[in-house]
Order: sequence, then C-alpha cells, then structure tokens
Amino acid sequence: MKLPISIGILNETTENERRVAMAPDEAKRLTSRQMQVMVQAGAGLGAGFQDQDYVTAGCKVESNRGDVISGANLIVMLGRPDTGDINGIKENSTIIGQIFPLRYPSLVEEMARKKLRVYSLELLPRTTRAQSMDVLSSQSAVAGYRAAIIGAYNLPRLMPMLTTAAGTIKPANVLVIGAGVAGLMAIATAKRLGAAVTAYDVRKAAGDDVRSLGAKFLELGVNAEGAGGYARELTEEERMKEKEMLEAAVISSDLIITTAGVPGKKAPVVVSEDTISKMRPGSIIVDAMAESGGNCALTQQGKTVEHNGVKIIGSVNPQSEAPINASQMYSRNVFSFLSILIDKEGNFIDPSKDELLSACMICSDGNVTFPQPKKEGERK
Repeated sequence: MKLPISIGILNETTENERRVAMAPDEAKRLTSRQMQVMVQAGAGLGAGFQDQDYVTAGCKVESNRGDVISGANLIVMLGRPDTGDINGIKENSTIIGQIFPLRYPSLVEEMARKKLRVYSLELLPRTTRAQSMDVLSSQSAVAGYRAAIIGAYNLPRLMPMLTTAAGTIKPANVLVIGAGVAGLMAIATAKRLGAAVTAYDVRKAAGDDVRSLGAKFLELGVNAEGAGGYARELTEEERMKEKEMLEAAVISSDLIITTAGVPGKKAPVVVSEDTISKMRPGSIIVDAMAESGGNCALTQQGKTVEHNGVKIIGSVNPQSEAPINASQMYSRNVFSFLSILIDKEGNFIDPSKDELLSACMICSDGNVTFPQPKKEGERK
C-alpha cells in the first residue's frame, strides 16, 4: 500500500530569518489535493501567519519540531537542515530547499549517507519552463527592493529632485552595479524614489533592461555573459578596464548598490579600498552580496562600517525584511516545483525522467549526484 505524501514545514533556524517556506494559501492548495501538511508551531509568525491560519488551511500544527521531522516524508525548507534535523529524518525521505552544495559539501555527504533525496532549488536552470519555480529570481527581487530602501534610509540627503521656495534640490546620484534580478529591482525602486540612476553589468545584453527602466547604462565594451544568462568571470585585462570605468562612476555617486555575483563563486570585488577613499564623505554603499564575500573590499558581513566618512553596509538576508511577500513568492515557487515532482496520483516522479529535477537533485539513494569541489592535492 502506497504511503500518502506527508509534507513537513519547519521553523527556520537561521539567525534573523523571518520567512517561512510555505504560506497558508499554498498550504491550502496542497491539502485540497489530499496531501498531508504538518507545520511546526510558530513557523509562520515572523511572516505574519498565525498557527490558526494553517489549521484553517487544513494543516496539522505540531508543537514539537521532531514530530514534524519524523512524521514527514517530504520536508520543505528555505535553507538547509542541520545535523540534528538530518538524524531525525526518515531514510529515503525527500528534502527541498536552498542547500548551496558547494558551500556545504560535508552536509550534502551527511544527507547522502542518510539516503535522503535532496533538491536544491537555487540550481534550477533559468529556462522558460522553470520560471515559475525560480527561487533565486523571486528572492533576489525582494533583496534588490530592500537594498534601495536601506540605501535611501541611510543616505544623508533626499533621493528625488525637489523644487521649493528655498531653491531646487538636485536628485541623488545612484549607481547600481550588477543588473540581474536584484539589480534591476534596485534600479526600479531608486527611480521610483526620484533618484538619477546609472547601472553597470558585465553582460552587454543587460543594457536593454537597464535602459527600459529609465536608467543610464555604463558600457565596458566587452560582453561577459556566460552559460545560462549568468555573468562569467572577467579576464585580468577586462578587470583593469572595468576598474577604471567604475572608479569614475563610484566617485561621482551618492549611493552605490552592488549586486554582482558569479554562480558558485565568491562575489567579485568591484569597489576597492582605494576607490572608497576617493568618495565624498556621506556617500553610502549597500553591498547586497555580503553573504557571498562582498563586492566591496571593506564589506563586513552583517555589519555597517565607515571609512573616511563613507558608510559601507554589508546587507545580509534582506529578503527577511519583507517576510510576508518573500514567503508568498517562495511558496508559489515551491508549489510549482511540486507539480513536476509529484504526479496526479500522488507518486514521486523519477528525477531521471525530468531535466529540471535532475538538474537540481544533489543526492539520492546514498550517492552525491552534484559535483563536489576538488580536495587539495587532487587533479582538476
């Protein structure tokens, strides 16, 4: 007899995390399809969702985390389980989250030893079919919005141009480095606030997106677009050209928002200490890539530092600062993913039968299926 799929939703344990992996509306869509959904008590409180909201959605609320972990055969998370969680999960269960296997290879091996099947949603390819499941895009949009708001809040001047009886106030000059989803949202938000916005991205194709939002686009003269529409690493010669062009733009800006990243690698440093020393006192840098090492040479993750009167904000998990919408968006991404993971009869679909499933599966049947980083001394 086939066991019904039982989905577990846990309280995220990452510090200052207010989001939840499944909002009540999407949970109701699952229970309406005869799926069992267990929610750890208080899991949605940070995002404004009460336990009663989940009960109304047909979920079972459990006060004990261990009961959710041991009772579910499919666990949905925003991040990744810890060792204590893994020990309590039943063998052959399925985990969905954002695992970032290159950052946590030992955790992946631990999950493989427990014979868990694990899907890491940030690995989904950016294809048309995968758009509705793209957690990186949905959460990056929130991060870009928050980066602009954080910058405007800390900037010691007004963002828009104002014409008053006391004279005309010029708009703030905002530079956004990196025009992916987060960067484009930061551009759009800064424009709505009335700033004069300039943007830069190593991918030449990003210029059309930037200009469509009413911002200026800095042209490097090379195209560094890599596989899947992501940016590739620049050559040394390209880095020197980039440095010269960006330095002039940074020095003339009041607010710099950095969102430049390369998948699977440390964020490139695009604003040097020497450049910061030439900036006007009172200028602000919001580094949205602080968790990946930072785009600014002086960024400290989760901290705000000052250098010669310039404030550098190492923004960490800005998505959690808009937890209601961020949770709703993530939930919809997960629901869409579940539609290709589980068939209409309630069976798990063989990941080898679907390219999206196989692309983001990192371990299964006791084996690590995602390429692990080379250990020291190994041939590359």
